Amino acid sequence: MVDETNSNSKTRLRKMVSRALKATIKGVILYAVYFVLMQFIAPVLEFIPDFQQMVEIFVTVYISLVIVTELVSGTIFQHFLNTAKAFFVIVYVMFLLRTGIFGLTVENMSLTVDVRLFLVLAMLVGLLGVAKSVMQAIDYVNEKVEVTHI
Repeated sequence: MVDETNSNSKTRLRKMVSRALKATIKGVILYAVYFVLMQFIAPVLEFIPDFQQMVEIFVTVYISLVIVTELVSGTIFQHFLNTAKAFFVIVYVMFLLRTGIFGLTVENMSLTVDVRLFLVLAMLVGLLGVAKSVMQAIDYVNEKVEVTHI
């Protein structure tokens, strides 16, 4: 009985350490991608005020959600957090792009950019993420019900 409890606690500890390591690796990789992409976007930052701050907030929240999701993987909370992550992307893109039309004036030249198509595509991808998370949650609950009835 004591050996079985000790073995159970070792298995749980091993799983938790594995999840924490996986979450850390995912967080570091996502931050590295952000860091590299910001090097390419750096010349644009002077034309768009507060752009870097908006991107940093998005990356911080998204990476945090990825890390927490990985830490609770294998539970129903993983699916709730995946849904929250998809909704966060949708809401943040809507907040960031507002109407989808931007105007920029540099000296005597005016530039108008219409990104409504990108806005719609980003929202559709986010909705696909929500649908995927809901379907995974339904599958997870279904598997748990089947195990308890057998």
